[in-house]
Amino acid sequence: MPSTPSTLTSLSGPCGAQADIRLVVTDMDGTLLDDAKRFPPGLRPVLAELRRRGVLFSPASGRQYATLAEQFGAEGRGMVFIAENGTYVVRDGEELSSDPLDPAAAGRLVHCVRGLAAGGVDVGAVVCGKRSAYVERTDEAFLAEVRKYYVRHRIVPDATAVDDEVIKVALFDFGPAERTTAPALADFAGTHQVVVSGEHWVDVMNRTANKGAALRRLQRDLGVTPAQTLVFGDYLNDLEMLDAADWSFAMANAHPRVIARARHLAPSNNDNGVLRTLARLLHLPPAVF
Repeated sequence: MPSTPSTLTSLSGPCGAQADIRLVVTDMDGTLLDDAKRFPPGLRPVLAELRRRGVLFSPASGRQYATLAEQFGAEGRGMVFIAENGTYVVRDGEELSSDPLDPAAAGRLVHCVRGLAAGGVDVGAVVCGKRSAYVERTDEAFLAEVRKYYVRHRIVPDATAVDDEVIKVALFDFGPAERTTAPALADFAGTHQVVVSGEHWVDVMNRTANKGAALRRLQRDLGVTPAQTLVFGDYLNDLEMLDAADWSFAMANAHPRVIARARHLAPSNNDNGVLRTLARLLHLPPAVF
């Protein structure tokens, strides 16, 4: 893997040939979406063209499946959604794979968050089930953040006793999660996957669960190779899926560790980097992009 990722301007296939891409996987926040959480202009015709060419488009996000399905609406038909950081993979409402969390571990995490909050950390837990997300905090500031990523959520008196299959516990920290909440979860890091998925978010999952593991299972199921896979990401929860693709792109706005890990560098999320890269690599016609 190169120490300095190649940029879009220097990118081309052999002898300028179009890359043989069968699968396009993109993170959402900070990658496909701009900082205002908007889809890039031109996405709809690009999706239609990819579908026409038989290229599968797959959003891979820490977001809930219900949230992703609502965001894409009818355009999501036939897409594979790698939701909840790879713990829940769904296509047209049918589960393809999941990696449920032990309920006892989920309960310990909730108790840990309660302890952090009692000690003065402005943090709350989101227990992520397949049917819904569950929270104990009721203040509007916290719920406003939850609604951005979990359209299907419920306030419960005790998040350690939900009637659902739990796949992840997400922690929202109003401060810098990488410096406050994440270090406080050191006891879980030895047995579980603890990943900083955004400036204020930390996700805790099984050690076997991440976007990359979900992507590799999908590649096996589809018969798609890493050489036929194109991946975009910007944050630490994207690292493993970058490793699963020969065409791995860090956004220009990405975390330094992501830029170091990727093979290539795309323009930023605010500069329509995903679509610009697709247009260049797949020789999309001007009418499409």
